[in-house]
Amino acid sequence: MWSDDVVRAGLSEDTVRYVRGLGEEVRVDGAVGDAEALARLVRAAQRGDALAMDELLGVLTPYVRRICGPVARQDSADAAQDTLVAVLRNLRRLREPAALLGWVRVIAVREAVRHAERRPVTVELAERPAPGDPELAADIDAVLRGLPPDQRAVLTLRHVEGLSEQEAAAVLAVPVGTVRSRLFRARRAFRRARE
Repeated sequence: MWSDDVVRAGLSEDTVRYVRGLGEEVRVDGAVGDAEALARLVRAAQRGDALAMDELLGVLTPYVRRICGPVARQDSADAAQDTLVAVLRNLRRLREPAALLGWVRVIAVREAVRHAERRPVTVELAERPAPGDPELAADIDAVLRGLPPDQRAVLTLRHVEGLSEQEAAAVLAVPVGTVRSRLFRARRAFRRARE
């Protein structure tokens, strides 16, 4: 049975009917509910089922945007699009459908960093806002824009995606020590901006 939060997540009636036809429940709210239903959807898309590919894109798009947004900033839409294109082009190479979200995360981070590196940004903050000040969010955003893409990627994986340092290192294909040093430098940049 479909819950109200699934309907509110923006699934089209066609999506609901298609996934119901699979006999499983898939929830979309930045995450996927039933792994087996997602695996069936992936297998159908790998066989060339156009409807399954469309539904898979509908499931993955918010997830990819959430990853690309903080890293690629103003180029996040392009990074998300390039990610989804890469996913569709290489979907048949995915051996284990259960690994889909981790595989997509790696591609999304790679594309977001690639897009972010194209546009260097330097930012200076005005005076220090008080906690709870509406300008604080804007200042945090300004500091994020000024960070190098590799530091934004680590912050996103660690604090938005909730990955451990070891998991972030695996996604980025770098040693854990590199993740720690990037986190240290990013956090130091925040502290300096607040001083």
